[in-house]
Amino acid sequence: MDVESISKRYLEIVNKLIEKKLTVSLMESCTGGLIASFITDNEGSSSIFKGSFVTYSNEAKIKQGVPSDVIETYSVYSKETAKAMAGACKSTYSSDIGIGVTGTFGNTDPANPDASVPGQVYYAIDYEGQCQAFLAELPINRTRKDHKLLIADMIAQKLKGLIY
Repeated sequence: MDVESISKRYLEIVNKLIEKKLTVSLMESCTGGLIASFITDNEGSSSIFKGSFVTYSNEAKIKQGVPSDVIETYSVYSKETAKAMAGACKSTYSSDIGIGVTGTFGNTDPANPDASVPGQVYYAIDYEGQCQAFLAELPINRTRKDHKLLIADMIAQKLKGLIY
């Protein structure tokens, strides 16, 4: 896993989305906008990228359409929250594909002390009437940047599998 190979994967995705005339939007939490950056690093991405939200706090997620009861019932770090994030950005931007990602990289979160086992990231892809959610269990003691790159790569691989 390196930045160059992840960048190439996102270039392929952008080109396929352009070819298929599909649009994408994102709601990112723990990845902090990295996936949006990988997409927009590519020429032509403005024709397929509708927009994104970086919703690092629970409040930001709720303001962008994630129901507060989803977070209260399942926790901010859950498949249900990731699905709600994917659906909310897809709806807001009227895109063909919505992607939501939330999780923790192994640290404690004072805002969500009982929410998750450290090192768990949930992401969801809402496409063609289905919203699939996935769990990534991350190794502890890696850098936050390494975790962000790993998740961006996992999402690229899943997205590529769905659109090809």
